[in-house]
Amino acid sequence: MVELTILMPCLNESRTLAICINKAKTFLKDNNIDGEILIADNGSTDGSQAIATELGARVVNVSEKGYGAALIGGCNAAAGKYVIMGDSDDSYDFLNLMPFVEKLREGYELVMGNRFKGGIEKGAMPPLHKYLGNPVLSFIGRVLYRSNIRDFHCGLRGYNRESILKLNLHTTGMEYASEMVVQATLHKLKITEVPTTLKKDGRDRPPHLRSWSDGWRHLTFLLMHSPQFLFLFPGLFLFIVGTCMSIVLLIGPVRIGNVRYDINTLLYSAMMIILGFQLILFFVLTKKYAAKTGFIPVNNSDSKLISITMNKGIFIGALLFVLGLIGAIVSVVIWSKAGFGDLTPETMFRLTIPVLTAMICGLQLMFSSFFLGILEIKTKK
Repeated sequence: MVELTILMPCLNESRTLAICINKAKTFLKDNNIDGEILIADNGSTDGSQAIATELGARVVNVSEKGYGAALIGGCNAAAGKYVIMGDSDDSYDFLNLMPFVEKLREGYELVMGNRFKGGIEKGAMPPLHKYLGNPVLSFIGRVLYRSNIRDFHCGLRGYNRESILKLNLHTTGMEYASEMVVQATLHKLKITEVPTTLKKDGRDRPPHLRSWSDGWRHLTFLLMHSPQFLFLFPGLFLFIVGTCMSIVLLIGPVRIGNVRYDINTLLYSAMMIILGFQLILFFVLTKKYAAKTGFIPVNNSDSKLISITMNKGIFIGALLFVLGLIGAIVSVVIWSKAGFGDLTPETMFRLTIPVLTAMICGLQLMFSSFFLGILEIKTKK
């Protein structure tokens, strides 16, 4: 096994590939590092493979399309203990990789480059990416995952190959950049960041990155792998606020200043309870799925929360539904005593709205519990 693999994903980069390979070769030679240069080719049709082979780089052909697919294929084929990945468009400095190597030798398992600390050449990054996309997505990543990484999407990064392989990364598109940081953080790998530079690439064509679609894929990935922020916290907020509003309005109308809050507001508070309850159930189901598949780690506190069994959930949901049904029957009896005629809405809605809320939440819990049971079914391998 060599110490270092310099991995470059490639899709029709004949214009700049030789420059990148020669810089990487110079770096390995000048720093006396036992290493290899590996080109993960993603179906180039411009002769990139021949250029790489002629310059002594090893080429692995990755048939599945996508930035992430190329890097996963390259990582699987790498011979080095450590891997430093970087784009083959001559935007990253392959002559200055020692900060990454030094941190890897110190025991860090993921070493991220930070272009905002190292310097971004004028014109190297579109303003949309520089001032909105990268800062906003990196900020969201730091908040959701309590990460210290300031540049989530830097394409120049080094890692311990064995540690990253254990994460079983699978995204094939540009969101692979986020997946590596997120999974490394969730699995508590030792992570650090070093300054790096970004210069204008040497392409004579538009980049493969698509700003809005790839940015959306990054965002949805960040949210889906953080069910606390996606489901639990919004659900608790809606449920608690809706419940408090309902309790107050069940007693009677409330006047704040010149505004009177009554049964219409009570109806909206019921909606908040139902939606919040459903989001909390989504969190439990997501965590149960995570415990079964391992797509995100499940900690001890989450394990206690999702320990509810299908039968318990069905029982509690049925009990809640029956209580609501009893209330519905009571409301019909009251209506019958009035000869099934007109009733005062303010009076009846204070009974029917909480009754329907209880029935809906009960049914939600019952059917979600059945789905919970489905997730627990063990299938033969």
